[in-house]
Amino acid sequence: MSDTSTTWLTQKAYDRLSAELEQLSGPGRLEIAKRIEAAREEGDLKENGGYHAAKEEQGKIEARIRELTQLLRTATVGETSAPSGVVESGTVVTAKIQGDESTFLLGSREIAGDSDLDVYSEMSPLGAAILGLKAGDSTTYTAPNGREISVEIVSVDAFEG
Repeated sequence: MSDTSTTWLTQKAYDRLSAELEQLSGPGRLEIAKRIEAAREEGDLKENGGYHAAKEEQGKIEARIRELTQLLRTATVGETSAPSGVVESGTVVTAKIQGDESTFLLGSREIAGDSDLDVYSEMSPLGAAILGLKAGDSTTYTAPNGREISVEIVSVDAFEG
């Protein structure tokens, strides 16, 4: 991740991601190294599916470690505040988008954890358009396909994840 912008995280999300990073960096790396070594001992690496699968898994683990390290290094950690009614990072927004009501979390998908909420970044066209709005406010934004999309904010609540 080359993006150096900060990401707002709840303390709970920060702790969960820190624990994931610790697990991947320690036991996760050891376990994948053992799998690679065991597959390597089977012989010819060109025809060894287990070896190639383990190496691919190692690449995914290393990529996630880099992603988490960058995210946690640049995170701003705070607790959800009392609902101010203003759309900001970490709020759950209910909005009518082109007339259809939708409820989503504005912020990083890492905040959502196990939540079923859709997540939109503050830097997405929708997120950038609604930042700072309150219930009852309306706006439009240009979608990536060039269409103008109308949005009306119905409610703004604190995320309790």
